[in-house]
Amino acid sequence: MQRHRSVRSRPEEAHDDSEEQLVTTLYREFGGPLLRNVRRLTGGDQQWAEDVVQETVFRAWRNAGKLNREPGLLWAWLMTVARRIVIDAHRQRSVRPQEVEPDRLDSVAIPDGSEPMLSAMVVSEALYSLSEEHREALVQTYLHDRTINEAAEVLGVPPGTVKSRVYYALRALQKTMKERG
Repeated sequence: MQRHRSVRSRPEEAHDDSEEQLVTTLYREFGGPLLRNVRRLTGGDQQWAEDVVQETVFRAWRNAGKLNREPGLLWAWLMTVARRIVIDAHRQRSVRPQEVEPDRLDSVAIPDGSEPMLSAMVVSEALYSLSEEHREALVQTYLHDRTINEAAEVLGVPPGTVKSRVYYALRALQKTMKERG
């Protein structure tokens, strides 16, 4: 570990000047070694380490009147505070849900149900454009899932008539759907 000069302010300086001088001196005397040690604590994350050092010095400034300015004790205090900041951040991250990058949120498709509803509306309108006989043949065979013979029995017509109505109804429905886009 590097030997540090005394971090004492001159007595003629005002109290506020002493606190500001403390911040400057802390960065000058302890900034490099503190950053190296904190970088190890943060797993090599340079930006996080810089934030921790800044927060540590800020807390030193806030507690300037209570700090023992002897370099060895000051170094121990700074490392303790920095270590606690990192530990607190780890705890917060483990409790909070994992953050998701905003750009990944932009690509998440959220089904809103409007597409199937619009399709159903278009098909419904197209069905009502057919004649009653053609519409009923499609409703019985496709919507009620009946065979040609079952539909013929329900409609009271021969099975060949149901086949013919379904064929022409599907062609008319397809033409109407193409026209509507």
